[in-house]
Amino acid sequence: MNSIVKPVVVSEIIAAYIKYITAFHKHTKRAPEYFKARDWDGVQLNHRQRLRLYKDCVNEVVDTCKEKYGDFLEDRVFWMEVKQSFSNEINQRTDKELAESFYNSVIRKAVAHLSIDEELMFVIEGYDSCEIHPQEPLFYNYPPHWGVQKIIRKILEDFDFQAPYYQKEKDVQFLVRSIREVILTRYKVDENTTTQVLKQVFYRNKAAYLIGRTFLGRKWMPFIIPFMHGPQGVFVDTLIFDPNLMSAIFSYTRSYFMVETEIPSQIVAFLNSVITHKKVFELYNAIGFNKHGKTEFYRDYLNHLKTSDDQFVVAPGIKGMVMTVFTLPSYNMVFKVIKDNFDPPKNMTRQEVKEKYRLVSLHDRVGRMADTHEFEYFQIPLERVHPDLIKELRNTVNSLVEIKEDMLIIKHLYTEKRLTPLNMYLETCTLEDAKIVVEEYGNAILQLAKANIFPGDMMTKNFGVTRQKRVIFYDYDEIEFLTRMNFREKPKPVTFAQIYASEPWYDIAKNDVFTEDFRRFMIGRVDVKPHFLEFHELLFDPNHWKEIQKRIEQGELIHAFPYPEYMRFRPDEEV
Repeated sequence: MNSIVKPVVVSEIIAAYIKYITAFHKHTKRAPEYFKARDWDGVQLNHRQRLRLYKDCVNEVVDTCKEKYGDFLEDRVFWMEVKQSFSNEINQRTDKELAESFYNSVIRKAVAHLSIDEELMFVIEGYDSCEIHPQEPLFYNYPPHWGVQKIIRKILEDFDFQAPYYQKEKDVQFLVRSIREVILTRYKVDENTTTQVLKQVFYRNKAAYLIGRTFLGRKWMPFIIPFMHGPQGVFVDTLIFDPNLMSAIFSYTRSYFMVETEIPSQIVAFLNSVITHKKVFELYNAIGFNKHGKTEFYRDYLNHLKTSDDQFVVAPGIKGMVMTVFTLPSYNMVFKVIKDNFDPPKNMTRQEVKEKYRLVSLHDRVGRMADTHEFEYFQIPLERVHPDLIKELRNTVNSLVEIKEDMLIIKHLYTEKRLTPLNMYLETCTLEDAKIVVEEYGNAILQLAKANIFPGDMMTKNFGVTRQKRVIFYDYDEIEFLTRMNFREKPKPVTFAQIYASEPWYDIAKNDVFTEDFRRFMIGRVDVKPHFLEFHELLFDPNHWKEIQKRIEQGELIHAFPYPEYMRFRPDEEV
């Protein structure tokens, strides 16, 4: 009977994967149409629908297998044979690494309490085992003898967005001037110079991005050209050469791109050549394959364990009331586990916290919220865990901790990029850097508001600082949609009883927010607080928050530019 069921199960999983990847590409192919039509509601809905596909397809095939073949699903030998057959069936696919991750998701759902198991799952395969395909068909080539003007005109001709163009000749001159000022003042064009631009356009929110590179000065110089589609037509917004800004565009704090990818590993390889300090898992995340990004992260984690010997420790900083957080000092990630019991005044459930994290995973993160990966039955070698961390885990998350032989197993956790907590950063940084990050802190809160997110707990300990001094929010247990909040001015006391009342004498609803109170707790550092209060005066004005609410309620998608406003060729142009 096993020999009959095995190929059927393999076929079921492959059919489910094909259903997923076909729908994924279908949603992705809609992005140019939404950009052409300026249908920003459609952009957001399409993004959320694509994110839900994976889980829906995995759950559907798992339910089918449990119903039809439940007796076989706990049989280890059965799964070993299924894995081998599945591997043989997908071996010629150009996206086989994604299919392997899909298979891993299915078996993890189908077999209860299954930790990573190399005999049953694809643990070390993936990107590194993908066939290396020639890159030439990926991009347009522009020879140096054409000159800058002709190359730019040809690029704009090659990428026709099927919509009216706004001031095309002006865009040509903007781009030519930028190239001459930034590049040609430092490097000389020779016979080896060439320019390549990926044929695939990267869509996200209201923007479309071209990714390219120029061989100049005996090295490849990457660049990005963002396009916008405003009321008057399509236009080039800026030209980006700065590697830090390019990295920020592909950041873990931003929503995934919509980009057509027939051979995902090929696109990732090209991106890896131009955005060199991004890891493979980050690039898979960026192009929408976040579940495979999770798999590649785990491989990166396993490789790091092999090349390091330090121990996991409790993360530095103020301990959270909802999460226990730990880290491996040599690895740029943190691991977050929901506590068994929350410290007062938190009164939510573990499931409610999970829902907040799920909300963030489906929402536009506008460069201000860290992406997370969710794991079950995560394994850590016991010898790599500091005794103080074991004690902390036993005290705070004991129900989620299990020790099996030489492994610490955590039944549920989230991983995030490690950042320096803002409160800790402010304790030691210079006044100049303090001014930069408190400005960033306020910018982060207001940009989240424009994305319809109210952080809830806005203490500086819940924000982190990146290496570019960008401030990111990472504590999601109290977030709410901004449109659900009620921003109020505090009533002024009139009577003696009101003036000296020990408790508020006015009614306060759960969703009431008194923005003037922000002044008291937002920044504690004395020498920089006046600068913060002056720079972000609008933060304390309830009418400003209400105006943002009104724009959102009227259906406006407020675009978050992933580069400074001053870089825009037309900084006042409406998008």
